[in-house]
Amino acid sequence: MFPIIPANSVAESGNQNGIFFGGYASFPTMLGTTNIVSNAGVVASDVAAVGTGRHTAAGCQYGGDKGIVGYGTDASSKVSITNLISNAGVVASDVAGVGTARNTLAACSYGEDKGIFGFGRAAAETAVTNLVSNAGVVASDVAGVGTARNYLAACEYGEDKGIFGFGGNAGVRLSMTNLVSNAGVVATDTTGVGTARLVQGGACSYGEDKGIFGYGYTAATYVSMSNLVSDAGVVATDTTGVGTARAFTGACEFGGDKGIFGYGTNSTTYNISATNLVSDAGVIATDTTGVGTARQYLTACSFN
Repeated sequence: MFPIIPANSVAESGNQNGIFFGGYASFPTMLGTTNIVSNAGVVASDVAAVGTGRHTAAGCQYGGDKGIVGYGTDASSKVSITNLISNAGVVASDVAGVGTARNTLAACSYGEDKGIFGFGRAAAETAVTNLVSNAGVVASDVAGVGTARNYLAACEYGEDKGIFGFGGNAGVRLSMTNLVSNAGVVATDTTGVGTARLVQGGACSYGEDKGIFGYGYTAATYVSMSNLVSDAGVVATDTTGVGTARAFTGACEFGGDKGIFGYGTNSTTYNISATNLVSDAGVIATDTTGVGTARQYLTACSFN
């Protein structure tokens, strides 16, 4: 007779590893460099670029164990190209873009195996979204819901839903959020909680069903504060910052229930490579010495 193995003793597929992608270290050279994050939160050294280097792109998981990065700015213009990431963390070559070319957008998973790109800036700030199927296929534009904005972030919560939050429009910092249903439908604005700020790339899941927004830039300064997201999509008030205050980071889940923020910029250090781990209780740790090219305006997602 075979032993019965409790379901919760089997590691989930997906969310075990992470990957930081792109950004720039010396404008106007755009990077396609990647750094893999192990299931213990250890960041690996640089992997040479595949596809078009760019900054202010967005990334999310899809298919349960794979990732996708898309949109952003290359050496000369906004683009809509995407790159699939295998469940081994291998970045594929460029896929022709679908939808509005834009940068400073955000992306997150929903429905357990699909993804969504949303908001950003084309000729102006937009609220348009593009769904990603469980096969990594990006759909055409869906008319925007909620306040058009850029420099925002997004993450999964509740195991199958998502949330977009913070950002800016015409120079005004915002703290509002928009929930994403498990069918990929974006809801109207929810009144903001916490300090309004630009948080490009600064959000990830943790604890299997919760999320966290972290770091950013207010109208006056770089900050390290964070805001937890409950398993019902409720954003909490500011938590005192830990680690180097900065903005324009990347963040993703790893190990199935933990997260990591990494890289960015602030007023004293133009490019940062430090990372900060997020526990399964949503507690951000102090700085870990950076690995790989110090840079800003990058993105990240989980895989495997």
